[in-house]
Amino acid sequence: QVQLVESGGGLVQPGGSLRLSCAASGRISRINVMGWYRQAPGKQRELVATITSGGNTDSGDAVKGRFTISRDSAKNTVFLQMNSLKPEDTAVYYCNAVKLVPPPSSYWGQGLQVTVSS
Repeated sequence: QVQLVESGGGLVQPGGSLRLSCAASGRISRINVMGWYRQAPGKQRELVATITSGGNTDSGDAVKGRFTISRDSAKNTVFLQMNSLKPEDTAVYYCNAVKLVPPPSSYWGQGLQVTVSS
């Protein structure tokens, strides 16, 4: 099993910044992809950003140019730097880890509330 512990959420004003962290522990070998997803009230969970074990990144259209995903491999931690936050970024943010070796497996953190409001 893989355990994911998230930190860094909270309340921020529009235009502000937050940095989320996700630390992985347990059976972390052969994790291929880590990332962040979010879910706003009444909406489906959506991709925020992902980073592969090779360092390739991807992000959702809604956050391109504002959010940056990075990692500290030595600490098995992934970060999400969120800048120029908007009220529509308000959501619960979930960390995710995926192993592609058969059978593929996906792990989720407990979720962090991020609220963007004045």
